[in-house]
Amino acid sequence: MLRLFLLAYPRKFRQLHGEELLRLCREVYGPGFSLRAAADLVWNGLMERIGRAPGSFGEWLERPAREGRGERFVATVLNDVRLALRGFRGTPGFAGAVLLTLALGIGANTAIFSVIDAVLLRPLPYANGDRIVHLVQPAEGAGVENAGFSPLEVQDYRSQSRALDAVVEYHSMPFTLLGGAEPQRVQTGVVSAGFFDAFGVRALHGRTFLPADDEQGAAPVLVLSYEYWQRVYRGDPGIVGKSFTMNDRSHLVVGVLPPMPQYPGVNDIYMPTTACPFRNGAQWPHNRTARGLTVFGRLRTGSTAQAAQADLAALSARLHAQYPEAYPVTDGYAVRAALLHDELSRSARPTLLALLATTIFLLVIVCANVANLTMARLVRREHEMAVRTALGATRGRLLQQLLTENLLLALAGGTLGVLVAAWGVDALATFAGRFTTRASEIRLDLRVLCFAFGVSLSTGVLLGCLPALPARQSLAADLRAGSGATGSRGRLRARSALIVAQVAISFALLTGAGLMLRTLLKLQQVQTGFDAENVLTARVDLNWTRYREREKISAFADGLLLRLHEMPGVVAAGIGGSVPLDGNTNPNGLNLRIEGQPVDGVVQPRAELDTFTPDYFRAMGIPLLTGRDLTDADRPPATEVVLVNQSFARHWLGPDPVGRRLSADGGKTWISVAGVVADVKQHGLEREPADEIWTGLAFNANRDLRLVVRSRAAPLSLERGIREAVRSLDAEQPVTEVRPLTQVRADALSAPRLTALLLGAFALLALGITAAGIGGVIAYSVGQRTQEIGIRMALGAEPSSVLRMILRQGMALITLGLALGLLGGLAVSRVMAGLVFGIAARDPVTFLAGAGVLAAVGALACFVPARRAAEVDPMIALRSA
Repeated sequence: MLRLFLLAYPRKFRQLHGEELLRLCREVYGPGFSLRAAADLVWNGLMERIGRAPGSFGEWLERPAREGRGERFVATVLNDVRLALRGFRGTPGFAGAVLLTLALGIGANTAIFSVIDAVLLRPLPYANGDRIVHLVQPAEGAGVENAGFSPLEVQDYRSQSRALDAVVEYHSMPFTLLGGAEPQRVQTGVVSAGFFDAFGVRALHGRTFLPADDEQGAAPVLVLSYEYWQRVYRGDPGIVGKSFTMNDRSHLVVGVLPPMPQYPGVNDIYMPTTACPFRNGAQWPHNRTARGLTVFGRLRTGSTAQAAQADLAALSARLHAQYPEAYPVTDGYAVRAALLHDELSRSARPTLLALLATTIFLLVIVCANVANLTMARLVRREHEMAVRTALGATRGRLLQQLLTENLLLALAGGTLGVLVAAWGVDALATFAGRFTTRASEIRLDLRVLCFAFGVSLSTGVLLGCLPALPARQSLAADLRAGSGATGSRGRLRARSALIVAQVAISFALLTGAGLMLRTLLKLQQVQTGFDAENVLTARVDLNWTRYREREKISAFADGLLLRLHEMPGVVAAGIGGSVPLDGNTNPNGLNLRIEGQPVDGVVQPRAELDTFTPDYFRAMGIPLLTGRDLTDADRPPATEVVLVNQSFARHWLGPDPVGRRLSADGGKTWISVAGVVADVKQHGLEREPADEIWTGLAFNANRDLRLVVRSRAAPLSLERGIREAVRSLDAEQPVTEVRPLTQVRADALSAPRLTALLLGAFALLALGITAAGIGGVIAYSVGQRTQEIGIRMALGAEPSSVLRMILRQGMALITLGLALGLLGGLAVSRVMAGLVFGIAARDPVTFLAGAGVLAAVGALACFVPARRAAEVDPMIALRSA
């Protein structure tokens, strides 16, 4: 009798406490009956029913320990996998929607993490990367972020620093390399002999520089960068040992560098300082104020960046006291040191962290949407779960099955996500390359794949545990009611809460994307100060040794301009020392005195010096505000005059600048201001114009010539004529960077444009997922209330009132989500404060627009199920009750 009772009512058996079960058994079988005997009795009854031999329940419990629990666990998992795959085949729409959503969310996070890992997290790929510091010498009083160092200062810091065991210098210059198929313009890094040793970089082929290479009279040698070696010589190791001509001297290639990030700039080749005609000239090495060198130091073993900073500050104070004329108190010179790892990623960090936060938000939205889909599917499976529970399945066993299903979906979605990341990682590397030279390290390696696996695994576990299982107390009611009646209010509230969270996060993402979009629009509206239409620019770097004298440079420029003016369609042509917004301009700061103004105790003006030829401003479309432009008569032996920009005149010269005199040598000689030109955005659309003075090329020869040609036709139609004009003057002179000025301006917007594009894409994706989730929840709610809606309409309710009721329910969720999303939007705006331009970080227009877009999309998502509810036939609804 007890056996039949226990077998017929397994739920009742499980609900009995140990003492109650023992009392019942002793009443039937006598006072000597034990719980072990009761368990054996029940076990043998079960074995008889399934056709297996009877035995002891205790032996069955001990059997996994003897046979190995792993085999039973594997068998259980494999059975769960088979059941999950069978279920996915029955619901392909659910499986496809989940896989696509997870692939997008995990793929976006994987792609962004590959950038974060390479740029911000990984140690530098140098043997001494954690010990390298970058030294800067700002002059805050003069408004200079980094004046650089002079060779004499480098020697002082190298010999006197106690915290650094190596101090090396760097600067970069373009030269013409001869000996290949055609003349090449190569960007050349000029470095100390111990530069690569300080970084711990070994040559991939050959060797790097030796101390003997940096001695006076040493034979010139070159080391090629890996990228240049691959691009020009296709990775030929035989290049080591070959000679090339540069600056009229033969240079021997002694090595090739490994692939590595170059800082602070990308160079084609490297040479020691003694091989550089400029660095090894008569003036620069012996002038303490001739600054401009970039300096790196290697921390001594056991030293820290903080200790190095204190040591450099003390050393700087001693030098200021020893050479007061080189460090004016009003200029505020100082020396600072920062770890190179931080410097390489400093400009990229705000943008990358903003993108990382965006993708994390997107993943949360994805998880919420998949959880809603899973809950909707679980509603249709509650009858199945109730039956399995009634047959003896424990709550843990059901959770294991759901966990297996969600892990399979998450891992499959993660695999697809890796493919999505692989598709987008190259574009992200190009994007990151605008901020840091570490972009070459971005790849989908084992670390990134482990991250993708971890995200997939975590997502699967979260989704497997999130949906609530049916409570045991409701199973009997579930079985009686059937599969369609178990949609509880609690589960609807949970799904509604997920929708509110999705709306809130989507609002935050829309806020970030809107801020970047508004920033991009503001940047596009910035007045650059020049007219870029129908203007072609080009670069001609004259051979250093062949064009040493000012007269030769001026003669080359005059001959080239004569040929350019003779070309058909040319309106104006000029030569300057830079092209605005091209990113290649290295400003040459100049300390000045103004006649009639006090010197002692007063901050003296400092301006960027640039050169130009007559007609340059007309070719650029830069208006002359007052005074006159240069003419062909403004050349030696005539008196030198200069032009200044509007910013310099406003800050230093007052309302009548024409005729004022300036001095760049402490008052020994004076130069008159002939005119004032409009401000030009030289270094970025988001930056205020710097103070500039313009001097004639005939007086201050600059070998790095920037051609500017305005034409009536398409600018690129002039490229061939420009190359032929240069070749007719010097057959060994290359022409590079031939670009329309409109392209130069567009390239200046590329970084904010790409940032806005990425944030916008993520925001639109989140918006679409959220809209789908809202529609699903409202549709589910309508399905649960079909009978109620039928009764309302049978009693006389109009379809329009039903429509309004359902819309009101959906818009309540959206409104709550927007209210919570406002807090997230404020947090996002604080993070992005350093990225916006022309607007406030808490721009009300952006917040209102984001709320309006999200509300409109949400209303549309609610309208479809609401209209379906309004079209319910009351008779059909009541018949199904």
